[in-house]
Amino acid sequence: MFNFIYNGNGDFMLINISDLSYRIGDRTLLDHINLIIEEKDKVALVGLNGAGKSTLLKLIVSRNEKSITYGKDLSISYLPQNSSFDDELTIFKQAKLLAPKSKDYEISSTLNKFKLTNHEDKIKILSGGQKKRLALSIALLNECDLLILDEPTNHLDTTMIEYLEKYLIKRNKALLMITHDRYFLERITNKIVEIDRGHLYEYNANYSAFIEMKAKREQDALNQEYKRKQFLKKELEWVRAGVQARTTKRKSRLQQFEKLSQIEDIQNVESVKMINTSSRLGKKTITLENVSKVYDGTPLFHPFSYQFKRFDRIGILGENGSGKTTLMNMIAQLDQDYEGTISIGETIRFGYFKQGVEDMNPSMRIIDYIKETSDFLETSEGTLTASAMCERFLFDKSMQFTRIERLSGGEKRRLYLLKVLMGAPNVLLLDEPTNDLDIDTLNILEDYLESFKGIIITVSHDRYFLDKIVDGLLVFKDHYVTYVNGGYSSQIDITSTKEKKESKKEAYRETKKQNQKRRLTWAEKKELESIDDVILDLENDIKKIDEEMQTTTEFEKLDELSSLRQEKEQELEEKNERYLELLEIEEG
Repeated sequence: MFNFIYNGNGDFMLINISDLSYRIGDRTLLDHINLIIEEKDKVALVGLNGAGKSTLLKLIVSRNEKSITYGKDLSISYLPQNSSFDDELTIFKQAKLLAPKSKDYEISSTLNKFKLTNHEDKIKILSGGQKKRLALSIALLNECDLLILDEPTNHLDTTMIEYLEKYLIKRNKALLMITHDRYFLERITNKIVEIDRGHLYEYNANYSAFIEMKAKREQDALNQEYKRKQFLKKELEWVRAGVQARTTKRKSRLQQFEKLSQIEDIQNVESVKMINTSSRLGKKTITLENVSKVYDGTPLFHPFSYQFKRFDRIGILGENGSGKTTLMNMIAQLDQDYEGTISIGETIRFGYFKQGVEDMNPSMRIIDYIKETSDFLETSEGTLTASAMCERFLFDKSMQFTRIERLSGGEKRRLYLLKVLMGAPNVLLLDEPTNDLDIDTLNILEDYLESFKGIIITVSHDRYFLDKIVDGLLVFKDHYVTYVNGGYSSQIDITSTKEKKESKKEAYRETKKQNQKRRLTWAEKKELESIDDVILDLENDIKKIDEEMQTTTEFEKLDELSSLRQEKEQELEEKNERYLELLEIEEG
């Protein structure tokens, strides 16, 4: 363990990974990798499913690897993919146990933000999504130098995601996360680390710049490979000519040839190969007439009607618990306890890609799992066997006899997606399809969906995915369902966060330049004299709100106080910035 090491650029190193290798059986996940994480880094790990992203996070958190050294007294808060809780504890007691330094009102407020409002509910009655949100709440409650998050947006609705995004942007300490949310990658991160066939590649960039830099890296590598092969071809002719290696120069040339010959060729990066597998879709599609759902005597959503057009791309948007998945189950005829009528056309063939990975038999082999649906599939390229389709989804022949229990979470999702497509559906019901899929597979899936010859109905919290795929939304709000034309960003302004931040920085730089050229006005002098008192009043207001939150148990009151506290904190931040600005002018 080392003390926090100053790097000369104003930041301190928190973690130093040096020459780390890790294998599972005969498979090398991490091959002599090196990585430094500094105090202001906001790092995202990306790579194909099964590349070793979650494994690397676990190795860092374990603190058992000799190749990883840590800053002295470094504190880490970690959100794993799957958390373990005590089923007999209540939500609040579990959070208090795992975030012992947090005040009661902080715990209540954070739980409420992630829609865990019944604090006395026991863990054993929570869904998988609720447990994930509890784990995220606990991770955020624990003050730390390094926050590590593994797929934090899974099981969050868009409101929660936007709150988390703003929180992580504002947080001024180190962050290391795995996420498929490309808006997160674009707006939050300042460094992207790619794991590619055991090697690490660092990019000091957000998502859009990363795409360009990765393409350039891969092209440069191919250019170097071409030059190496051309050189080897020429040297091979020289060797075959029988030139005797008697002189030092000739011996050196032979040694160089042998060294270059031993370098492994660049292997093509395999990607999922999607293929058109849909069945013919007739004129009669799906019609919802005055459809409504009541749950425990309370309307989940009131009657609404919608006629799905051929080749419709419809997103379903709403808060968790509003009835989105319930509607999907109703359309798929899995839930028939509803009011109104749902008419299904004779040619409709559903493919339902549900949340999670359904109930897979962990001891079943990959190929047998796919053959449960079909041994063959008629495609636009002819008849393909189940084995051939597995290969297109990156399960090669040797891997097809692997048991499902050995797959990563992302690999299981990819396998499940293949099984759905093996049914040759012409209506795709996709419930959170982007969960646990790597970004490369997501991009390929999106390209496939854009050309899919059928209807797509999707529930998704992935804002980028919705913007790219859907042309209309069914929005669940206040127990009503309304149709809205366009994608996610056409309804909610989520594109301006970064621009506003950059604009604010630029405005501050410009103001600073101008301030250096002038003196305080009379009004500004008066403002500077009084601003200390304003700041003190705001700090006292926040303190009083904290005290009131400690004694309040009502959810609505807590929510109101939490919002008021955020407003006061924002005002305090603005006053502090103004105070510094006025001081700069006064000091010239």
